[in-house]
Amino acid sequence: MSRAHRGRSAVLATALLCLGGCVSVGNGTQRPSDGPAHTARWQPRPGTAWQWQLDGRVDPSVDAPVYDIDGFENTAADVARLHRAGRHVICYVNAGAWENFRPDQDAYPDRILGRTNGWAGERWVDIRRLDVLEPLLARRFDMCRRKGFDAVEPDLLDGFVNRTGFPLTARHQLAFNRMVARLAHERGLSVGLKNDLDQVPDLVRDFDFAVNEECAEFAECASLAPFVKAGKAVFHVEYALPTSAFCSGAKQRGFSSMRKKLELAVWRAPC
Repeated sequence: MSRAHRGRSAVLATALLCLGGCVSVGNGTQRPSDGPAHTARWQPRPGTAWQWQLDGRVDPSVDAPVYDIDGFENTAADVARLHRAGRHVICYVNAGAWENFRPDQDAYPDRILGRTNGWAGERWVDIRRLDVLEPLLARRFDMCRRKGFDAVEPDLLDGFVNRTGFPLTARHQLAFNRMVARLAHERGLSVGLKNDLDQVPDLVRDFDFAVNEECAEFAECASLAPFVKAGKAVFHVEYALPTSAFCSGAKQRGFSSMRKKLELAVWRAPC
């Protein structure tokens, strides 16, 4: 099942800071220097190159130290193969919407399903219902952990600025996003803040990196500066702009940027 990009375009059509200092462990990562490495969450640092493939099973041939791939469509063997090649691997899961093509679709009660988010088979969920969503997302993150992923990319963390069918507020979104981050951290997984630029100042301490779509096209990249300042990677893509229009600025900001096509298949044009 093709997993195209989310956030703004869909609607319109580790850890905490290393308080004790960090030491590099290669592949664009850092671990806290105080404590055994096996207990530390992965912390990607600014400028780390990445590959984002959500369309189908992963192609491991791309030369990038970080892969962000679909958690359901890829196996533990796929993750292990990437690890053997020295990659870190992020588990993509949808946190803010229900999908009728996932194996856990029947676990989502009808009462928490809202409007379509613009993608076939998907509907926003009522993020106010933490009591219902917490165990559902916990099971999804358990899947990521069992398969050996290093981190999770929970999608659609900005429902409060979209037409979801629910009267969501910024406060509801903060509570939901912090729950998502806590669930990941409890499982030893790093977690990325997907879009939700309005709440970056409130959430930069809760998330280990950011994933952003099209901040250059919409002149919003400055909103992500707190992540870089905190030593945390900003994994960034543009779809419509050529690399000549955004790569220079992205490099100056310390972003991990590339151009992708909307279907998020193998093709990429990194900065």
